[in-house]
Amino acid sequence: MLASITTSLLASSSAPTPLYAIYQQHWGFSPITITVVFGVYAIAVLSSLLFFGKVSDHVGRRPILVTALIVQALAMIVFITAGDVGALLAARVLQGLSTGAGVGALGAGMLDIDVRKGGFLNSFTPLVGTMGGVLTASLVVQYLPAPTRLIYAVLLGVFVLQVLAVLAVKETVSRKPGALASMVPEFKLPRSARASVAIAAPVMFAVWALNGLYGALGPAITRTLVHSSSAVWGGMPLFIVAGFAGLAVVTLRSAGTRTMMLISIGTLIVGVVITLLSIASGSGGSSSAVGFFAGSAISGFGFGSGFQGGIRLVVPQVEPHERAGILSFLYVVCYVGLGVPAVIAGVLVVHGGGLVRTSLEYGITVIVLALAALAGLVRSSRRSHRGLAIQQAAPRAEAVPAAQASKG
Repeated sequence: MLASITTSLLASSSAPTPLYAIYQQHWGFSPITITVVFGVYAIAVLSSLLFFGKVSDHVGRRPILVTALIVQALAMIVFITAGDVGALLAARVLQGLSTGAGVGALGAGMLDIDVRKGGFLNSFTPLVGTMGGVLTASLVVQYLPAPTRLIYAVLLGVFVLQVLAVLAVKETVSRKPGALASMVPEFKLPRSARASVAIAAPVMFAVWALNGLYGALGPAITRTLVHSSSAVWGGMPLFIVAGFAGLAVVTLRSAGTRTMMLISIGTLIVGVVITLLSIASGSGGSSSAVGFFAGSAISGFGFGSGFQGGIRLVVPQVEPHERAGILSFLYVVCYVGLGVPAVIAGVLVVHGGGLVRTSLEYGITVIVLALAALAGLVRSSRRSHRGLAIQQAAPRAEAVPAAQASKG
């Protein structure tokens, strides 16, 4: 049940992506506005994580989830009745606040029930939600009536049902004092997790920045390459990225964490390079479109493996009562990566070098971040090998005097 809530929250966050072109046509705003609408959501999620990310450790998971779902339902109502950009921004803020409060409690709740399955679901369900949301919204926009209202009406019904379901489930943590104190933002990491976070953070930032590229600029890039204004084509890049990210989470669930991170970095770099070469060709022919979607698929595999690998690298290093806090911190990293680069990209599309150049610069930044993570992973591996060598040498060093003593 908790996994289904995560899925629906992330589905609602990606549902507006294929609708941006319709909003732009009706209200006449620029690409900057699209990325601002996209970025406002990420900032709202970030703010909510900072203030409410650890509250469920004190008041319980259920109260936070019920509140988050009610606010999400209100966001759907604002979307349904939206008549201008201001309403769209308000809906995205409500949506972001709800998602930020919910994901920390949901992630920790799934870990409370089963640490191994919970870690897998924390990685898999957001990707399923993103993929399902953008695909469903694309099909609704293209083939069904009331495209700017119907998808939100469906999601509204889902959230109402989930509120009732949460009220019926058993709480997984006991209440304890300190809820208000936990709402004071702090950037304090458990000492046991700091080394792992230093490796995971660049990868998680990079893969979510990539997600921001496809979510904010993907429809415009696709229109340039395939010469089609179809909502299905517009949502296809994000759908492919999320779909192959989910495939990575499933196929690599038994792989070692370090192996998973290396696969993520490698596929991320290869996929982004292919994507950038396809965009740079600028011909709009079938080969550039195929290359773009192929690069998106490979990058998506890197997204899924990096997201899962980052969670698996960090979460086992902390105590159970620290799970919601550390998950919220990781989501902060993700949503900073999702929102800030996307807004900067929107400004550059209009006032910089245009769509193609901005996409190239964006992709190069993602590659640099992936390489930084690789450097951290290599350094960590070397330290681990040195530590193991010292531990193996110590017994031998102690055994020499013992042997000499026995001879004496």
